[in-house]
Amino acid sequence: MMKPGNGHAIFTAECSHSFHFNCIASSFKHGNRLCPMCRAKWKDIPFQSPSPSDPLHRRSRVNPLVVEPATSFPDLNPHLSPHRTHYDPTDPYTTLEPEPDSFSDDEPLELTTEPSTELAAVSRSREAMTIETHLEFPAVPASEASDAFTVLVHLRAPCLAFSGESLDRVPIDLVTVLDVSGSMAGTKLALLKRAMGFVVQNLGPTDRLSVVAFSSNARRLFPLTRMSEQGRQRALMAINGLTSCGGTNIVDGLRHAARVLEERTRARNPVCSLVLLSDGQDTYNSVGASPHSSTPSDQILSLLPPCLKRASHEGLANVPVHTFGFGSDHDANCLHSISEASGGTFSFIQAELAIQDAFARCIGGLLSVVLQELRVEVGRASPGVSIASVQAGNYTSTVSDDSGMATVHFGDLYAEEERDFLIQLRLPSLSLPSDEPVGVLKVGCWYKDPVTFAVMRAEGETVSIPRPVSVGPDQRLTCVKVDRQRNRLRAAESIAEAREMAERGDFEGAHEVLARRQAAIRASRAACAGDGLSGLLDVELGRMRDNMATQRVYEQSGRAYALSGLSSHSWQRATTRGGGDSSEGYQTTAMTEMLARSQTLTFASASVSLSAPLPPEGVPRRRLAPTRSCKMPSRRWGG
Repeated sequence: MMKPGNGHAIFTAECSHSFHFNCIASSFKHGNRLCPMCRAKWKDIPFQSPSPSDPLHRRSRVNPLVVEPATSFPDLNPHLSPHRTHYDPTDPYTTLEPEPDSFSDDEPLELTTEPSTELAAVSRSREAMTIETHLEFPAVPASEASDAFTVLVHLRAPCLAFSGESLDRVPIDLVTVLDVSGSMAGTKLALLKRAMGFVVQNLGPTDRLSVVAFSSNARRLFPLTRMSEQGRQRALMAINGLTSCGGTNIVDGLRHAARVLEERTRARNPVCSLVLLSDGQDTYNSVGASPHSSTPSDQILSLLPPCLKRASHEGLANVPVHTFGFGSDHDANCLHSISEASGGTFSFIQAELAIQDAFARCIGGLLSVVLQELRVEVGRASPGVSIASVQAGNYTSTVSDDSGMATVHFGDLYAEEERDFLIQLRLPSLSLPSDEPVGVLKVGCWYKDPVTFAVMRAEGETVSIPRPVSVGPDQRLTCVKVDRQRNRLRAAESIAEAREMAERGDFEGAHEVLARRQAAIRASRAACAGDGLSGLLDVELGRMRDNMATQRVYEQSGRAYALSGLSSHSWQRATTRGGGDSSEGYQTTAMTEMLARSQTLTFASASVSLSAPLPPEGVPRRRLAPTRSCKMPSRRWGG
């Protein structure tokens, strides 16, 4: 039955559920023949009026359903591409509308060139980036020179603030790249649909989403679309129509996704990102390379679009790809390599039911970006002092030729995220002791406000070190905060070393490397002082040893568990590991609240069939009420 509704035609099916006619007609055009709400089979199906460019569908209004669906899931062929290079004879679909030559058909944004007065005011009143420094030792004798005196630089992003009844977050352009190869059939695909439904429901009307599905070939399911009520229905229809078939072509999926973002010709949201999920090996772009080699296939990385590589954009303007390895058969080396090359994170979803929580944690962060293009500069404050090195994990750092200046690029930061890096200084000896602290280092940072687009600057206090005649025993004790970050960085180095040994089959050597690092952490000043991060690093390294017990265990879970941990500690950002655990010390309030929302919805809908999508906008569903403040007790490691 058809009727008008607020400027949109409304189609009411025989099961009594109502939808926008354009959305449901488009859904059926892609093969959907079940009600997205109750899963009832429809006898009468809406067709859109024919158009000159649509020769395959000549009928309009309501038509009887002739072909019964072959599976319990609606049929949609995401594999067929007009520029098909790898024909899959197992693909049961032979017709689908060709993709446009250009992906410049993104939905326009209802934005002005200037932010709203209210939002700009909130942005200006937001607390600034916090910079702290901590010395390895509280004092250095004047007569002693040091070639490796360590200074810790600690950064903390501001939290989100409220503008009226909503958070003042900036909107996002998000592209999800989903593996729908044959191995995703059944429960995996059903859980992926539900997880994507959660993502759709938690994006706002100014956020835009596009979905690329890939198997033997990739296909964009719909262009960048605002997640208004109508946009959400369109997205849910397309997602609900996914079906699995064919091989795995990760590179083609990423190329499609990059085109979606690169070919945007209209206004762009301030934040953009890609999310890639795969459960298998790329069977088309790693010819002659082993998917489990210790070095990820350079062939795949060489085929990535330039916008997905940090090196080609000086670590600033590229699009990060957050990758998710699903199950025990995915190519962890490949996915980790893609995320590392683009500046994203790698998560390991071993337990299939954890997929929605993994997406929730990632989306919670992406929807809370408070600053962009963060660049920290460190310069010497006294003659004779020089910078020996910078230890910043995966972040790009440079030291000037005369060693008087160092720069570290951190990119975007989520609300309340923290970054720590170590500076190694060369300190000269002094002919005369100084009763007053001697300045050795200056720290400042620049970043872009994503609301006002203004370039902001924050400066820390000049780092000064007392240089007395002599120091007491207490002044020879390493600072706990410095030792904590040293433990983190060295643990990441040991994880990388142990993984390389395990790839060569040297599990005994891998165990020894991890055991030595555990012993060193336990004996460190930070661990003896009860530091939380050091204690959790000890536990994590023990789990990695268990996951490297045998070749079989390592192939099933050890490789991916180690790489997700390495990604987390190197980027200082939360990732999902194994059965849904995460690096809690890096998890922000926004991530925690989105994760709680996911778990609440999962609990509330536990009795619902996995193949049923989340209800569209307007249908009652259980939600967490927004809090009035994003502040909560610190989740950072104790100490």
